[in-house]
Amino acid sequence: MVIAGIPREEIRHTRAVQDWLAEGRQEGEARGEARGEAKVTLRQLNRRCGPLSEANTAQIRALPLEQLEALADALLDFQGPTDLVAWLAVNS
Repeated sequence: MVIAGIPREEIRHTRAVQDWLAEGRQEGEARGEARGEAKVTLRQLNRRCGPLSEANTAQIRALPLEQLEALADALLDFQGPTDLVAWLAVNS
């Protein structure tokens, strides 16, 4: 494939493309890490608070990694589902 008269392999080795590829890898890794964090946090919340509603589960899965980490720390002090609802109301 040729783009603007430049062969694909030459474009691939440009600084701009290398930066884009690295940025994409970092974003993918962050998303994968967040999914793993959400999975563990949801499992722990189910043990601490009982079965979660689909709405709460979706809300937790949508949290960025930093908030998932904060939730994972906070859930250690939860006494039940009302603590989760309160945390989500303040932190979402």
